[in-house]
Amino acid sequence: MVKGPGLYPEIGKKARDLLYRDYQGDHKFALTTYASNGVAITSSGTKKGGLLLADVSTQLKHNNITTDVKVDTNSKVHTTITVDEAAPGVKAFFSFISPDQNSGKLELQYLHEYAGISTSLGLTAKPIVNFSGVTGNNQAAFGTDISFDTSTGNFTRCNAGVNFTTSDLIASLTLNNKGESLTASYFHMVSPMTNTAVGAELTHSFSSNENSLTIGTQHSLDPLTAMSSSKIEWCT
Repeated sequence: MVKGPGLYPEIGKKARDLLYRDYQGDHKFALTTYASNGVAITSSGTKKGGLLLADVSTQLKHNNITTDVKVDTNSKVHTTITVDEAAPGVKAFFSFISPDQNSGKLELQYLHEYAGISTSLGLTAKPIVNFSGVTGNNQAAFGTDISFDTSTGNFTRCNAGVNFTTSDLIASLTLNNKGESLTASYFHMVSPMTNTAVGAELTHSFSSNENSLTIGTQHSLDPLTAMSSSKIEWCT
């Protein structure tokens, strides 16, 4: 992967992961086994109250093609086929859920030293088309994310964002929900040796004039085993 601005979901991703990723209020377990031929099988389950949700996933890699298949509790089969370097700098994804005939989607990603482009198309008669593009470099980048519903002729998503990155700090500003909300986020790596970092996210809603602030920290108790993290939320 070349150095560059990355794709649009990476704008503010470090702060979002610190504040929201892997927070689990339910009981969850996962078991992964690897075969000698490269097949990985993962079984996981989540207990929510008295309900147990489980799935079994299988991953198979062959040359530059990766196939992921997951069967969930509702007997739905989720399949994703990834082709890495389908062309120079291009990665292709094909996904669908059986037996849902309208779930098919094709996505192409292109990474360049000064640009990152992603486009996806639903495989239906009147699909939803998504396009996101980022321009800049690995220090400063500006991008936009747009979705268009061909069945209604309306834009269902229109976002824009800017990202600034230094060796130990990442700051971003995004305008989301068709200009409905503005979010500023901040991620600062305090100590790489212990993976100690702080992050914050401030969101303002223009329609309700409400603000929400989330602050979090992370610190590795042991580089090989565990990480502790905490967050504080405040709304006005």
